[in-house]
Formats: sequence, structure tokens, C-alpha cells
Amino acid sequence: MPRETIAEWLTQIGLPQYAKLFAQNEIDLEVLPELREQDLEKLGVPLGHRKKLLRACSVLQREVARG
Repeated sequence: MPRETIAEWLTQIGLPQYAKLFAQNEIDLEVLPELREQDLEKLGVPLGHRKKLLRACSVLQREVARG
């Protein structure tokens, strides 16, 4: 798992505005790969940002799988 925080990761992908929302919902880097579009929709994340987040989660999952 990457060493950065969820806030740092969100900043890296250009969506730092969700750091507080993720913290309030206890979404951390461990939970992040399990997020689905429905989860993000339930949190009120707009469609475009949901797609960006899910794409970035996919990249993160591949990086974790590679070790």
C-alpha cells in the first residue's frame, strides 16, 4: 500500500476537495480499493469526479497487486 495519506492521494489526482468528506466517512487507503460508483454517489460525489476517482482507484489496485 502506498505510504501517502488519503488527503495526499486525493491531491495527487486533482481532487483534494474530497479529503474532508473521505475523513468524515472513514475512507482510508485500505478501504479505497473497495469503493464502487454507488458508494461515491451515496456520498454526493458528482458523476465526473466519481469516474476520475474510480479510474484512480483502479490504478492504485494494480500498483498494490504488483507489490
